[in-house]
Amino acid sequence: MTGPASPYGLHRVLRPEGALPQAAEVLDTRRELWPSEVRVDVERLNLDAASYRQMHAQHGGDGAAIRDEVLAIVRSRGKMHNPVTGSGGMLVGTVDEVGPESPLGLKPGQRVSTLVSLTLTPLVIEDGLAEWDGRSEQVPCRGYAILFARSVAAEIAAGLSTELSLAVMDVCGAAALTARVVRTHAARSGAPPTVAVIGGAGKSGSLSLAAARDVGAGRTIGVVPVPDEAELLEASGLADAVVLADARDPVAVSEAVATAGGPADVTVVCVDVAGCEGGAILSTRDGGTVVFFSMATSFSAAALTAEGLAADLTMLVGNGYVPGHAGYAVDLVRRFSGVRSLLERRLRTGPISEAG
Repeated sequence: MTGPASPYGLHRVLRPEGALPQAAEVLDTRRELWPSEVRVDVERLNLDAASYRQMHAQHGGDGAAIRDEVLAIVRSRGKMHNPVTGSGGMLVGTVDEVGPESPLGLKPGQRVSTLVSLTLTPLVIEDGLAEWDGRSEQVPCRGYAILFARSVAAEIAAGLSTELSLAVMDVCGAAALTARVVRTHAARSGAPPTVAVIGGAGKSGSLSLAAARDVGAGRTIGVVPVPDEAELLEASGLADAVVLADARDPVAVSEAVATAGGPADVTVVCVDVAGCEGGAILSTRDGGTVVFFSMATSFSAAALTAEGLAADLTMLVGNGYVPGHAGYAVDLVRRFSGVRSLLERRLRTGPISEAG
């Protein structure tokens, strides 16, 4: 392809004109590259937890119907962008071709994880998802995807299986952002903070707990919804205290965190269900910080709830990107055996859910 190409992918937007790729209704998925682009042969998708949960609920767990919906979304939009949740996921594949002006530093033959959302990645599925039964967030897939000059990708880490690498890369921003926030709070207050993670037994939750411990949290609290999740998190050793509460019940969450040593100085929300904003706000002391790392979050609900409760908090949107986030997450998996064992167990037993 010739002609100017936007580093943000604007040249791939078919409609509406002027939209960024993430907000676009339809993307151009032509195989031919602009000089600054990279084409990746896809081997596996990882659907965003909120997106998969929504489709699973909509279709009553019917794997064939879920598969058909994913195919229909990608076919109609040129990307995996769930119109209900607004979320997508990420992918693993092998670099096929690199445009001569690409700044990403990738080479043909490298196996990589993309660290940008499928909601803005041009994607073509060529095998009809024939190897996927629709019962897992991880989707074996044959096709190709296009990366822009401002996309982000990381080579698959040595010593990690494809499945584990995909699970870690999908949420690697949570660990890096949690570490940054905990460090900042400790520097400001002069004391090791108490950190609560709602949905602590999920992918992003377990990595966030590991990150909090790694940078010197004074106490870590994991909030989970059911005894099986509590058992899993307790076995990992990532939380000083594990408590049971439905993340959608604000009073129950705040009381559970309080019994475990709260309120928290930093609360990280890692769940894939709606209605968790109030519990996080009530669980956090004045002057503290809440990090919403979930595509199910209603940011208007969070803002209005905090206002209505006269809560003096800093609330952050976890956007999934922090410089160095991929390497840091992989390092945590290698140094904290509890994270690796928890994720590997969940990979063996079924879909990894961020439900809290």
